[in-house]
Amino acid sequence: QAQFVESGGGLVQPGGSLRLSCAASGFTLGRYAIGWFRQAPGKEREGVACVSRSERSTYYADSVKGRFTISRDDAKSTSYLHIDSLKSEDTAVYYCAAGYGSSYECDDSPLEPRDFGSWGQGTQVTVSL
Repeated sequence: QAQFVESGGGLVQPGGSLRLSCAASGFTLGRYAIGWFRQAPGKEREGVACVSRSERSTYYADSVKGRFTISRDDAKSTSYLHIDSLKSEDTAVYYCAAGYGSSYECDDSPLEPRDFGSWGQGTQVTVSL
């Protein structure tokens, strides 16, 4: 069964950093684009970053540009989301997912959850003093 397992979340003070990991199993990660999303209580799931196959292109939501860095290590079947300068508004559950079909590429368009599948359970990030 294709799935992701996210890890690396936790409680962090404002201005701190975290590296989230997303480990894939049951499929070949290198064939798919990877998207990172987050969902805060009472809000819709928001796409924050995307990396295409072979890291040919990336996408970042305006709210995270300059602070979030997405990467992938296909040999380890893992994607990473490095977050710097954490803000209270970054508090959310963070998820990763695979773009539907091997042709999905990350571009300048906002990410739509309906275009992604094999969602993990998420990892909680809480930014607070």
